[in-house]
Amino acid sequence: MRRVFRFGLILAVVLAALGLWKREQITRLMAVNSLFAEDRIVSNFSNMDNLFLTHQMSRGDGPISPLPEGARMALPTASDQWIRDRMVNALVVLKDGTVRHESYYNETGAEDLRISWSVAKSWLSALFGIVMSEGAIDSLDDPVTKYAPTLAGSAYDGATIRNVLNMASGVTFDEDYLNFWSDINKMGRVLALGGSMDGFAAKLQDTFITPGRQWQYVSIDTHVIGMVIRGATGRSVPELLQEKLIQPMGLEAAPFYVTDGHGVAFVLGGLNLRTRDYARFGQMFLDGGVWNGQQIVPADWVVASTTPNAPTAAGDLQYAYQWWAPKDARQGEFFGIGIYGQYVYVNRPLGVVVAVNSSDRLFKEDGVTDGNIAMFRQIAEAAQ
Repeated sequence: MRRVFRFGLILAVVLAALGLWKREQITRLMAVNSLFAEDRIVSNFSNMDNLFLTHQMSRGDGPISPLPEGARMALPTASDQWIRDRMVNALVVLKDGTVRHESYYNETGAEDLRISWSVAKSWLSALFGIVMSEGAIDSLDDPVTKYAPTLAGSAYDGATIRNVLNMASGVTFDEDYLNFWSDINKMGRVLALGGSMDGFAAKLQDTFITPGRQWQYVSIDTHVIGMVIRGATGRSVPELLQEKLIQPMGLEAAPFYVTDGHGVAFVLGGLNLRTRDYARFGQMFLDGGVWNGQQIVPADWVVASTTPNAPTAAGDLQYAYQWWAPKDARQGEFFGIGIYGQYVYVNRPLGVVVAVNSSDRLFKEDGVTDGNIAMFRQIAEAAQ
Protein backbone atom coordinates (compact mmCIF):
# COMPACT_ATOMS: atom_id res chain seq x y z
CA MET A 1 0.00 0.00 0.00
CA ARG A 2 2.90 2.32 0.75
CA ARG A 3 4.26 1.71 -2.76
CA VAL A 4 0.86 2.47 -4.29
CA PHE A 5 0.59 5.62 -2.21
CA ARG A 6 4.15 6.68 -3.16
CA PHE A 7 3.44 6.05 -6.85
CA GLY A 8 0.21 8.01 -6.62
CA LEU A 9 1.99 10.91 -4.93
CA ILE A 10 4.73 10.96 -7.57
CA LEU A 11 2.12 10.82 -10.34
CA ALA A 12 0.22 13.71 -8.76
CA VAL A 13 3.39 15.81 -8.54
CA VAL A 14 4.29 15.04 -12.17
CA LEU A 15 0.79 15.92 -13.37
CA ALA A 16 0.81 19.13 -11.34
CA ALA A 17 4.19 20.12 -12.80
CA LEU A 18 2.97 19.28 -16.29
CA GLY A 19 -0.14 21.34 -15.67
CA LEU A 20 1.93 24.36 -14.63
CA TRP A 21 4.28 23.93 -17.60
CA LYS A 22 1.43 23.68 -20.08
CA ARG A 23 -1.01 25.97 -18.28
CA GLU A 24 -1.16 28.57 -21.03
CA GLN A 25 -1.66 25.96 -23.74
CA ILE A 26 -4.34 24.19 -21.71
CA THR A 27 -6.08 27.52 -21.06
CA ARG A 28 -6.10 28.33 -24.77
CA LEU A 29 -7.33 24.84 -25.64
CA MET A 30 -10.18 25.26 -23.17
CA ALA A 31 -10.90 28.64 -24.78
CA VAL A 32 -11.17 26.98 -28.19
CA ASN A 33 -13.54 24.35 -26.82
CA SER A 34 -15.83 26.99 -25.26
CA LEU A 35 -15.27 29.79 -27.78
CA PHE A 36 -18.74 29.49 -29.28
CA ALA A 37 -20.64 28.54 -26.13
CA GLU A 38 -23.97 30.35 -25.91
CA ASP A 39 -23.13 32.09 -22.63
CA ARG A 40 -19.64 33.18 -23.74
CA ILE A 41 -19.65 33.79 -27.47
CA VAL A 42 -20.53 37.51 -27.38
CA SER A 43 -17.84 38.34 -24.83
CA ASN A 44 -15.29 36.05 -26.47
CA PHE A 45 -15.68 37.72 -29.84
CA SER A 46 -14.78 41.09 -28.32
CA ASN A 47 -11.93 39.80 -26.14
CA MET A 48 -9.86 37.46 -28.27
CA ASP A 49 -6.66 38.94 -26.84
CA ASN A 50 -7.59 37.40 -23.49
CA LEU A 51 -7.89 33.94 -25.01
CA PHE A 52 -5.10 33.55 -27.58
CA LEU A 53 -1.58 34.61 -28.43
CA THR A 54 -1.75 37.91 -30.29
CA HIS A 55 0.33 40.48 -32.15
CA GLN A 56 -0.58 44.10 -31.48
CA MET A 57 -0.25 46.40 -34.46
CA SER A 58 0.27 50.15 -34.56
CA ARG A 59 -2.23 52.54 -36.09
CA GLY A 60 0.55 55.13 -36.37
CA ASP A 61 0.68 58.67 -35.02
CA GLY A 62 -1.53 60.23 -37.67
CA PRO A 63 -5.01 61.60 -37.06
CA ILE A 64 -8.07 59.42 -37.14
CA SER A 65 -9.55 59.65 -40.61
CA PRO A 66 -12.92 61.40 -40.71
CA LEU A 67 -16.09 59.36 -40.87
CA PRO A 68 -18.67 62.15 -41.15
CA GLU A 69 -22.07 61.83 -39.53
CA GLY A 70 -24.99 61.92 -41.96
CA ALA A 71 -28.72 62.18 -41.41
CA ARG A 72 -29.83 59.12 -39.46
CA MET A 73 -31.84 56.68 -41.54
CA ALA A 74 -34.73 54.47 -40.54
CA LEU A 75 -33.81 50.81 -40.86
CA PRO A 76 -36.22 48.50 -42.70
CA THR A 77 -39.18 47.32 -40.62
CA ALA A 78 -37.96 43.74 -40.59
CA SER A 79 -34.54 44.70 -39.24
CA ASP A 80 -35.54 44.53 -35.57
CA GLN A 81 -36.39 40.86 -35.82
CA TRP A 82 -33.36 40.22 -38.01
CA ILE A 83 -31.05 41.81 -35.42
CA ARG A 84 -32.48 39.54 -32.71
CA ASP A 85 -32.53 36.39 -34.83
CA ARG A 86 -29.01 36.85 -36.13
CA MET A 87 -27.58 37.92 -32.76
CA VAL A 88 -26.15 41.11 -34.22
CA ASN A 89 -23.71 42.88 -31.90
CA ALA A 90 -22.77 45.85 -34.07
CA LEU A 91 -24.19 47.46 -37.20
CA VAL A 92 -22.67 50.42 -39.07
CA VAL A 93 -24.14 51.74 -42.33
CA LEU A 94 -22.35 54.23 -44.57
CA LYS A 95 -23.93 56.08 -47.48
CA ASP A 96 -21.55 58.06 -49.69
CA GLY A 97 -18.97 57.85 -46.92
CA THR A 98 -21.19 59.26 -44.16
CA VAL A 99 -22.53 57.35 -41.17
CA ARG A 100 -26.26 56.89 -41.63
CA HIS A 101 -26.76 54.28 -38.91
CA GLU A 102 -24.70 52.94 -36.00
CA SER A 103 -25.93 50.66 -33.23
CA TYR A 104 -24.58 48.14 -30.73
CA TYR A 105 -26.29 45.29 -28.90
CA ASN A 106 -25.84 42.56 -26.30
CA GLU A 107 -23.83 44.76 -23.93
CA THR A 108 -21.14 45.50 -26.51
CA GLY A 109 -19.97 48.95 -27.53
CA ALA A 110 -18.33 51.05 -30.23
CA GLU A 111 -14.85 50.61 -28.77
CA ASP A 112 -14.85 46.80 -28.87
CA LEU A 113 -12.20 45.23 -31.08
CA ARG A 114 -14.21 42.47 -32.73
CA ILE A 115 -12.93 39.29 -34.35
CA SER A 116 -13.18 39.35 -38.13
CA TRP A 117 -13.06 35.64 -38.76
CA SER A 118 -12.93 35.23 -42.55
CA VAL A 119 -13.46 38.94 -43.29
CA ALA A 120 -9.72 38.96 -42.56
CA LYS A 121 -9.27 37.12 -45.86
CA SER A 122 -10.44 40.21 -47.74
CA TRP A 123 -7.91 42.37 -45.87
CA LEU A 124 -5.14 39.94 -46.80
CA SER A 125 -6.28 40.04 -50.42
CA ALA A 126 -5.96 43.83 -50.36
CA LEU A 127 -2.44 43.52 -48.96
CA PHE A 128 -1.56 40.95 -51.62
CA GLY A 129 -2.66 43.36 -54.35
CA ILE A 130 -0.41 46.08 -52.93
CA VAL A 131 2.60 43.78 -52.58
CA MET A 132 2.18 42.46 -56.11
CA SER A 133 1.87 45.97 -57.55
CA GLU A 134 5.17 46.83 -55.87
CA GLY A 135 6.90 44.02 -57.76
CA ALA A 136 7.51 41.50 -54.98
CA ILE A 137 5.40 38.86 -56.76
CA ASP A 138 5.79 38.24 -60.47
CA SER A 139 2.55 36.56 -61.51
CA LEU A 140 -0.67 35.06 -60.20
CA ASP A 141 0.26 31.98 -62.20
CA ASP A 142 3.48 31.39 -60.29
CA PRO A 143 3.44 28.21 -58.20
CA VAL A 144 3.04 28.91 -54.49
CA THR A 145 6.21 26.91 -53.86
CA LYS A 146 8.23 29.63 -55.63
CA TYR A 147 7.67 31.87 -52.59
CA ALA A 148 6.84 29.22 -49.97
CA PRO A 149 9.35 26.42 -50.65
CA THR A 150 8.45 24.52 -47.47
CA LEU A 151 5.23 23.53 -49.26
CA ALA A 152 7.19 21.44 -51.80
CA GLY A 153 6.00 17.85 -51.52
CA SER A 154 2.76 18.88 -49.81
CA ALA A 155 -0.77 18.97 -51.23
CA TYR A 156 0.02 22.51 -52.41
CA ASP A 157 2.85 21.41 -54.67
CA GLY A 158 1.46 22.23 -58.13
CA ALA A 159 -1.05 24.87 -57.05
CA THR A 160 -0.64 28.43 -58.29
CA ILE A 161 -1.20 31.67 -56.44
CA ARG A 162 -4.36 32.19 -58.47
CA ASN A 163 -5.62 28.77 -57.34
CA VAL A 164 -5.32 29.64 -53.65
CA LEU A 165 -6.65 33.17 -54.11
CA ASN A 166 -9.92 31.91 -55.56
CA MET A 167 -10.14 28.74 -53.44
CA ALA A 168 -9.55 26.28 -56.27
CA SER A 169 -6.39 24.65 -54.91
CA GLY A 170 -7.88 21.16 -55.03
CA VAL A 171 -6.53 20.47 -51.53
CA THR A 172 -8.61 18.12 -49.40
CA PHE A 173 -9.70 19.99 -46.27
CA ASP A 174 -12.82 19.54 -44.13
CA GLU A 175 -14.25 23.00 -43.31
CA ASP A 176 -17.08 21.76 -41.06
CA TYR A 177 -16.96 24.10 -38.08
CA LEU A 178 -19.46 21.98 -36.16
CA ASN A 179 -17.44 18.73 -36.42
CA PHE A 180 -14.87 18.42 -33.63
CA TRP A 181 -12.59 16.26 -35.82
CA SER A 182 -12.76 18.40 -38.97
CA ASP A 183 -9.56 19.88 -40.41
CA ILE A 184 -10.65 23.40 -39.54
CA ASN A 185 -11.07 22.46 -35.89
CA LYS A 186 -7.81 20.49 -35.82
CA MET A 187 -6.20 23.67 -37.12
CA GLY A 188 -7.84 25.63 -34.31
CA ARG A 189 -6.30 23.29 -31.75
CA VAL A 190 -2.87 23.68 -33.37
CA LEU A 191 -3.32 27.43 -32.95
CA ALA A 192 -4.44 27.11 -29.33
CA LEU A 193 -1.59 24.81 -28.34
CA GLY A 194 1.05 27.11 -29.80
CA GLY A 195 1.84 24.98 -32.82
CA SER A 196 2.92 26.08 -36.28
CA MET A 197 0.38 27.05 -38.93
CA ASP A 198 3.12 26.77 -41.57
CA GLY A 199 3.81 23.25 -40.37
CA PHE A 200 0.12 22.38 -40.44
CA ALA A 201 -0.17 23.54 -44.07
CA ALA A 202 3.00 21.69 -45.10
CA LYS A 203 1.70 18.42 -43.62
CA LEU A 204 -1.43 18.40 -45.77
CA GLN A 205 -0.94 15.70 -48.39
CA ASP A 206 -4.26 14.93 -50.08
CA THR A 207 -5.94 16.54 -53.07
CA PHE A 208 -9.31 15.73 -54.56
CA ILE A 209 -8.93 17.32 -57.99
CA THR A 210 -6.39 19.06 -60.22
CA PRO A 211 -5.80 22.68 -59.07
CA GLY A 212 -7.96 25.25 -60.84
CA ARG A 213 -10.77 22.91 -61.90
CA GLN A 214 -13.19 23.14 -58.98
CA TRP A 215 -13.97 25.64 -56.26
CA GLN A 216 -14.04 24.46 -52.67
CA TYR A 217 -13.79 26.74 -49.68
CA VAL A 218 -10.51 25.85 -47.96
CA SER A 219 -9.48 28.34 -45.30
CA ILE A 220 -5.92 27.08 -45.13
CA ASP A 221 -5.55 28.36 -48.73
CA THR A 222 -5.53 31.84 -47.22
CA HIS A 223 -2.72 30.92 -44.86
CA VAL A 224 -0.75 29.86 -47.94
CA ILE A 225 -1.34 33.34 -49.42
CA GLY A 226 0.20 34.70 -46.23
CA MET A 227 3.18 32.35 -46.67
CA VAL A 228 3.60 33.63 -50.24
CA ILE A 229 3.54 37.26 -49.08
CA ARG A 230 6.07 36.56 -46.33
CA GLY A 231 8.33 34.61 -48.66
CA ALA A 232 8.18 37.26 -51.38
CA THR A 233 8.89 40.21 -49.08
CA GLY A 234 10.85 38.75 -46.18
CA ARG A 235 8.48 40.60 -43.84
CA SER A 236 5.62 39.59 -41.58
CA VAL A 237 1.99 40.18 -42.53
CA PRO A 238 1.24 42.39 -39.47
CA GLU A 239 4.24 44.58 -40.26
CA LEU A 240 3.16 44.96 -43.87
CA LEU A 241 -0.52 45.42 -43.07
CA GLN A 242 0.07 48.22 -40.61
CA GLU A 243 2.41 50.01 -43.04
CA LYS A 244 0.39 49.55 -46.23
CA LEU A 245 -3.22 49.68 -44.98
CA ILE A 246 -3.78 50.41 -41.30
CA GLN A 247 -1.68 53.54 -40.90
CA PRO A 248 -2.64 55.13 -44.25
CA MET A 249 -6.32 54.55 -43.46
CA GLY A 250 -6.17 56.38 -40.11
CA LEU A 251 -8.11 53.77 -38.18
CA GLU A 252 -9.69 54.66 -34.86
CA ALA A 253 -7.91 51.97 -32.86
CA ALA A 254 -4.85 49.78 -33.29
CA PRO A 255 -5.97 46.32 -34.38
CA PHE A 256 -4.39 43.03 -33.43
CA TYR A 257 -3.94 39.59 -34.95
CA VAL A 258 -4.33 36.25 -33.25
CA THR A 259 -1.07 34.33 -33.85
CA ASP A 260 0.28 30.81 -33.64
CA GLY A 261 3.03 29.80 -31.23
CA HIS A 262 5.70 31.04 -33.63
CA GLY A 263 4.30 34.56 -33.84
CA VAL A 264 2.83 33.98 -37.31
CA ALA A 265 -0.44 35.84 -37.82
CA PHE A 266 -3.65 33.84 -38.18
CA VAL A 267 -4.31 35.64 -41.44
CA LEU A 268 -7.32 33.58 -42.45
CA GLY A 269 -9.46 34.83 -39.58
CA GLY A 270 -7.55 36.41 -36.70
CA LEU A 271 -7.81 40.15 -37.37
CA ASN A 272 -9.62 42.23 -34.71
CA LEU A 273 -10.91 45.78 -35.28
CA ARG A 274 -13.66 48.18 -34.35
CA THR A 275 -16.78 47.89 -36.48
CA ARG A 276 -16.38 51.48 -37.71
CA ASP A 277 -12.94 50.50 -39.03
CA TYR A 278 -14.42 47.53 -40.86
CA ALA A 279 -16.77 50.06 -42.44
CA ARG A 280 -13.82 52.27 -43.44
CA PHE A 281 -12.28 49.30 -45.22
CA GLY A 282 -15.50 48.69 -47.13
CA GLN A 283 -15.75 52.36 -48.09
CA MET A 284 -12.18 52.33 -49.37
CA PHE A 285 -13.06 49.39 -51.65
CA LEU A 286 -16.30 51.07 -52.73
CA ASP A 287 -14.16 54.04 -53.79
CA GLY A 288 -11.84 51.92 -55.91
CA GLY A 289 -9.05 51.59 -53.34
CA VAL A 290 -8.89 55.32 -52.58
CA TRP A 291 -9.05 56.69 -49.03
CA ASN A 292 -8.77 60.38 -48.17
CA GLY A 293 -7.54 61.09 -51.70
CA GLN A 294 -4.77 58.48 -51.54
CA GLN A 295 -4.70 55.36 -53.74
CA ILE A 296 -4.05 52.69 -51.12
CA VAL A 297 -5.05 49.53 -52.96
CA PRO A 298 -4.41 49.52 -56.73
CA ALA A 299 -7.63 50.24 -58.60
CA ASP A 300 -7.13 47.32 -60.98
CA TRP A 301 -6.71 44.94 -58.03
CA VAL A 302 -9.92 46.21 -56.44
CA VAL A 303 -11.75 45.27 -59.65
CA ALA A 304 -9.96 41.95 -60.13
CA SER A 305 -10.31 40.81 -56.53
CA THR A 306 -14.04 41.57 -56.25
CA THR A 307 -15.19 40.35 -59.67
CA PRO A 308 -16.33 36.69 -59.50
CA ASN A 309 -13.80 34.47 -61.23
CA ALA A 310 -13.70 31.19 -59.29
CA PRO A 311 -15.14 27.96 -60.73
CA THR A 312 -18.11 27.90 -58.36
CA ALA A 313 -21.16 25.75 -59.10
CA ALA A 314 -24.22 27.32 -60.73
CA GLY A 315 -26.65 28.65 -58.16
CA ASP A 316 -24.01 29.05 -55.42
CA LEU A 317 -22.57 32.20 -53.95
CA GLN A 318 -19.85 33.50 -56.25
CA TYR A 319 -16.21 33.95 -55.33
CA ALA A 320 -13.30 36.11 -56.44
CA TYR A 321 -9.90 36.66 -54.81
CA GLN A 322 -10.95 36.29 -51.14
CA TRP A 323 -14.12 38.34 -51.70
CA TRP A 324 -17.66 37.01 -52.27
CA ALA A 325 -20.59 38.04 -54.43
CA PRO A 326 -24.28 37.06 -54.14
CA LYS A 327 -25.71 34.28 -56.29
CA ASP A 328 -27.45 36.93 -58.37
CA ALA A 329 -24.79 39.57 -57.93
CA ARG A 330 -25.47 43.00 -59.33
CA GLN A 331 -22.55 44.87 -60.83
CA GLY A 332 -20.47 46.46 -58.09
CA GLU A 333 -21.99 44.34 -55.29
CA PHE A 334 -19.63 42.19 -53.20
CA PHE A 335 -18.87 41.31 -49.60
CA GLY A 336 -16.45 39.81 -47.13
CA ILE A 337 -17.94 37.26 -44.78
CA GLY A 338 -16.86 35.49 -41.60
CA ILE A 339 -18.41 32.68 -39.60
CA TYR A 340 -21.05 33.53 -37.00
CA GLY A 341 -22.19 36.55 -38.98
CA GLN A 342 -19.32 38.95 -39.73
CA TYR A 343 -19.82 41.01 -42.90
CA VAL A 344 -18.47 43.92 -44.87
CA TYR A 345 -21.07 44.38 -47.61
CA VAL A 346 -20.40 46.84 -50.45
CA ASN A 347 -23.04 48.09 -52.88
CA ARG A 348 -21.21 50.45 -55.21
CA PRO A 349 -24.19 51.50 -57.38
CA LEU A 350 -26.09 52.65 -54.29
CA GLY A 351 -22.99 54.01 -52.53
CA VAL A 352 -23.62 51.93 -49.41
CA VAL A 353 -21.39 49.95 -47.06
CA VAL A 354 -22.85 47.74 -44.31
CA ALA A 355 -20.47 46.48 -41.60
CA VAL A 356 -21.87 43.85 -39.25
CA ASN A 357 -20.42 41.88 -36.35
CA SER A 358 -22.54 39.10 -34.89
CA SER A 359 -22.42 35.99 -32.73
CA ASP A 360 -24.99 34.01 -34.67
CA ARG A 361 -24.73 30.38 -33.59
CA LEU A 362 -27.27 29.44 -36.30
CA PHE A 363 -25.22 30.96 -39.12
CA LYS A 364 -24.94 27.60 -40.93
CA GLU A 365 -28.67 26.99 -41.18
CA ASP A 366 -30.19 26.93 -44.65
CA GLY A 367 -31.14 30.34 -45.96
CA VAL A 368 -29.33 32.41 -43.33
CA THR A 369 -26.69 33.87 -45.65
CA ASP A 370 -29.24 34.55 -48.39
CA GLY A 371 -31.45 36.24 -45.79
CA ASN A 372 -28.56 38.40 -44.63
CA ILE A 373 -27.79 39.52 -48.18
CA ALA A 374 -31.48 40.32 -48.70
CA MET A 375 -31.43 42.45 -45.52
CA PHE A 376 -28.30 44.30 -46.63
CA ARG A 377 -30.00 45.12 -49.92
CA GLN A 378 -33.03 46.44 -48.05
CA ILE A 379 -30.77 48.56 -45.86
CA ALA A 380 -28.96 49.90 -48.95
CA GLU A 381 -32.30 50.87 -50.51
CA ALA A 382 -33.48 52.48 -47.28
CA ALA A 383 -30.32 54.62 -47.17
CA GLN A 384 -31.21 56.37 -50.44
